[in-house]
Amino acid sequence: MTTDTASITIAPPTLSLPALFLKFLRFGALAFGGPVAQIAMLRQALVEDERWIDKGRFNRLLAVLQVLPGPEAHELCVHLGMIARGRIGGLLAGLGFMLPGLVLMLVAGWAYVTWVAGNLTLAGALLGVQVAVLAIILRAVVRIGHHIVENALLGVIAAASLVLTLLGVPFWILLAAGGLTYAVSHRPLVACAILAVALALATAIHLLSGSGDGLHAVQGIPVTTFALFVAGLKGGLLTFGGAYTAIPYVRSDTVGRGWIGDGAFLDGIALAGVLPAPLVIFVTFVGYVTGGVSGALAITAGMFLPAFAFSLVLFERLEAIVENPALHRLLEGIAAAVVGIIAATFVQLAYATGLRVTAPLGALAIFAVALAVVWRIKGAWVTPALVAGGAFAGWALFT
Repeated sequence: MTTDTASITIAPPTLSLPALFLKFLRFGALAFGGPVAQIAMLRQALVEDERWIDKGRFNRLLAVLQVLPGPEAHELCVHLGMIARGRIGGLLAGLGFMLPGLVLMLVAGWAYVTWVAGNLTLAGALLGVQVAVLAIILRAVVRIGHHIVENALLGVIAAASLVLTLLGVPFWILLAAGGLTYAVSHRPLVACAILAVALALATAIHLLSGSGDGLHAVQGIPVTTFALFVAGLKGGLLTFGGAYTAIPYVRSDTVGRGWIGDGAFLDGIALAGVLPAPLVIFVTFVGYVTGGVSGALAITAGMFLPAFAFSLVLFERLEAIVENPALHRLLEGIAAAVVGIIAATFVQLAYATGLRVTAPLGALAIFAVALAVVWRIKGAWVTPALVAGGAFAGWALFT
């Protein structure tokens, strides 16, 4: 007996809204291993097994979402929920997918503030974790750069962005200049004019502000729920190329304002890597440490709002928008600038961590081993293993 493949219906099953929410809540509870593993899980369950959409449409949708800012796996859930039950379905699917990670990170933030922060016995272990996380970030910079920097001009934009960030040029100037320069690269005089304007603007801002760090915000600004929401929103709008690209902007508005130290910031990234959630859930930890529960919810809402908005508001227009060649080149130039900004943030985090290291050779050994592991081995277990190994090595070397 043969199966007529043409008769197989490719459409979501009829689900009630509570059933849809619970389905994506389950996906969220199993979302270990980062975006690649999360997307593979959704593909297997909803494309291969349940046939909500066909493979071609899924691949096109994924390509569109990779161009736009925001965590791709979460945005996929919103889209698939909309396919099943409209915009309410998309909202419930997105909430269900992010809820397990949000709750777990709130618990982790509470435990960190209550028992871990300031505990001298654990200080060495945490420093070891932070060194290992630096290796994970460096590998992410290289991986993101490999996918984004596809030609010499993009490489120049990324390298210039790295150097200029370290020299104190504000990130928004670099993003605008990188995107516009690449978009009009076929017109050299216009590109040179854009670069001249960007350089003049950066110089004027530097002279007026006296700031030595273009990523860091002004210190002394009080912690408010709204300020944390804006910090998350900035990260959510500028996550081109993956979740790691949110790190510089959130760090700018939290570490840069003196609300949290680089050590605790890296601890949050480490925790996000072992929880079932998009990596950007690290902002929940940052928000909790700086502003309690309300701060955690505010910064998380800001981070995820663009992911919901792009899907819910522009659902019918997304593919048409990203098919515009001029917009493609603009986004590619912005993404190249982001690569340089992340690389600069790695340098800044490594410097801040190095100042607290009491055994430099031991720290280099932890970093080298972690980098070798994350460079050669893939799998959902790698980050938890590195966090555990870094904690043990740090406790042995720095305590």
